[in-house]
Amino acid sequence: MAFLELKDIYKSYYLDKQVFPVLKGISLSFERGEFVSILGESGGGKSTLMNIIGGLDRKFSGKVIVNGKIIDHSKEKQLDNYRRSTVGYIYQSYNLISHLTVLDNVLIALDMTTLDKNARRKRALELLERVGLADQVNKHPNHLSGGQKQRVAIARALASDPQLIIADEPTGALDSENTKEILNLLDDIARDGKLVIAVTHSQEVADHGTRIIHLADGKIDGDKRIRPAYPIPVDPQRLQSRVLPALASYRTAFKHLIYNFWRNSLIMLGTAIGIFAVLLFSGLGNGVNGYMQDQINSLANPRSMTILKNTSGKKMTQDQLQMSAQNMMADPQSMFIKQSEIDRVKKIAGVSSVEKGYMLPSYRLSYNNLQQSGTSLESWTDSTTTRGITKGHKPENNEIVLTKQQAIQLSSAKNYKQLIGKIVQINFNWVDNAGKPIQAQGKVKVSGISNGTSVRTSLNSATLVRMLREANGSVQPNFLSVNVKDLSQVQTVADKISNLRNSQHKRILGAMTVGSILKTVNTYVKLASTLLAAIAGISLLVSALMIIVTMYMSVSERTKEIGILRALGERKKDIRRLFTSESMFIGFFSAILALIIVFFVTLAINHGFYHLIKYNIIQITFGNIVFAFVVALIISFLAALLPARRAANLNPIDALAAD
Repeated sequence: MAFLELKDIYKSYYLDKQVFPVLKGISLSFERGEFVSILGESGGGKSTLMNIIGGLDRKFSGKVIVNGKIIDHSKEKQLDNYRRSTVGYIYQSYNLISHLTVLDNVLIALDMTTLDKNARRKRALELLERVGLADQVNKHPNHLSGGQKQRVAIARALASDPQLIIADEPTGALDSENTKEILNLLDDIARDGKLVIAVTHSQEVADHGTRIIHLADGKIDGDKRIRPAYPIPVDPQRLQSRVLPALASYRTAFKHLIYNFWRNSLIMLGTAIGIFAVLLFSGLGNGVNGYMQDQINSLANPRSMTILKNTSGKKMTQDQLQMSAQNMMADPQSMFIKQSEIDRVKKIAGVSSVEKGYMLPSYRLSYNNLQQSGTSLESWTDSTTTRGITKGHKPENNEIVLTKQQAIQLSSAKNYKQLIGKIVQINFNWVDNAGKPIQAQGKVKVSGISNGTSVRTSLNSATLVRMLREANGSVQPNFLSVNVKDLSQVQTVADKISNLRNSQHKRILGAMTVGSILKTVNTYVKLASTLLAAIAGISLLVSALMIIVTMYMSVSERTKEIGILRALGERKKDIRRLFTSESMFIGFFSAILALIIVFFVTLAINHGFYHLIKYNIIQITFGNIVFAFVVALIISFLAALLPARRAANLNPIDALAAD
């Protein structure tokens, strides 16, 4: 049984409605061990016949039978496997891949075998040594002579151990010496038991084989055997083919990226600038959010809230609660919170502690015959932060914190800090349990001096209660400081406290939270930073267009390479992956470049502003970094889809014919 049979092969080309027959009923059979030359003039159908035998041309009628099995040219996967496992190509124009080295040009065929990495490399080197190129393995094709290029093409054709070698004008571009050497190599391949079919218009080349088939005007007009086919040796274990692994596509894509590094670096720079802008504005939003939170937290503990008496019985806004706090100054008794109400607050889920608080409408300080009167003296609670204390510490038992202005009035602008540790006299007005005015007094030690904004004049709570009791004053608080277990529960707890009602179903308390203020500020800052990042994102669209243009250019430049890879047995899927992976490499390295740029810009900006605000205004988070990489990869992948699809859909025959 013949190794390869052609039965009634007909092929025509169509131009508009005109039909141009090329092959007119070709029937041939071939055996392994033959070196067959198909001889004929240009236009006689030789190359078309070779494309059909090689599984590249699918539109014809007739049968191609290999090893007794019909090759169904309508099934693309079967053709891919046929080319991958059975056929090796040698071209007149060599068709080497320019951005790969000599060794890599051979390895690209071996990637579609089941050999491991070391075995693939060993076989490639052995084949290159066989064709006399052992010392040229690391060169690129543009550094080789014509004869050397054809030797590389022969080594690549033999790499996957195919049983059919198709040589299309293998010596057409070579001088006489190289022609003789290449023909001897082809003869050696036939001696190994493979079927070698060479297309030529040279009688000298044809006479070198074992058989000459003459093709004229699409028909066989001569089939001459020069000498018997070589005996077929006992076959050793043949190499097994496989589909191209994804990793091999990634390697090839990376090598092309590096080969054209300087051109691709411009694309990466453009894309990196877009990613950098998005990162910078996102980091700025994070920084502004953090700075606002830091400033607000310096005024009060965000997990703490101030509870006031609801005198209206209705739902009160934060502004109305602020007004209620101001009314406290005029009528503190109306703002007293009962113990029963405090107990109800303590039972609310999420509350970790409840502290009684006192806000006095007026007071007077005395020190060394100097006096200073003030309004709004508060008891120190956990809702107050110590960050506002510029000197000293928070008030402990029998201690008080004064504002800087008060300390200056009680001493001098030069020596006001020396007031810390000194004893001052305090007098203030309050009411007793019957609502009658009383006057309380005492001596306290100055523990610290505050900035007067986030921390005002504050007295230790236990000390204040002791003074009230000594003056027979009421010790009912006129506000509460409630601490919440978790920051996320602040608003929930505040809503529950504000919804506490009395027997008349009226609201009895209102909650003032720093968290609600912080949440509002953060919402506006986040909106602004998102808007800025979206504006910066326009540059990413420009980057995507740059990648699309680059990929289309790459497809145009690499059209012949696409044809070579398809002829070697790569699938459409492999071609798509080749271009999408190269584009994603561009996106990946663009993201890295963007991170490098944003790192140095962030350092410069934060350094420049730190002495003004004592805060790093740009905060790049891990989430921002992940986002940058995800966006870069998604954009580069989407940008490559259309060019990659176009590359995969190219007709292999047309691709191989491209200049």
